[in-house]
Amino acid sequence: MEKKTDRYKTYTDIDCEGNARRLMTMLGRHIDDPAKTNLYWEKFKEKLARARRGEAGAGDELFLIHASINVIRDYLEELEDGEALALLDRIEVECC
Repeated sequence: MEKKTDRYKTYTDIDCEGNARRLMTMLGRHIDDPAKTNLYWEKFKEKLARARRGEAGAGDELFLIHASINVIRDYLEELEDGEALALLDRIEVECC
């Protein structure tokens, strides 16, 4: 049985950063494929690289997910990536 998390009071047992990294890895499998990318995702990858380098004003992976959550959701739905969609839903509920 999965343990219930407590996002509003303590964020106990919630790995928002780890889940964001996992989702970005899953998303990367798609957007790194030349057949599945476009200008939006190429710009997104640039923002992600800046975030991973810790550049000022770049935010982090969780911020990028939050800022692009609807675009990410639409993309993953189009690709029928249920595993990534489930993780995105979890991140939205627990971390955004």
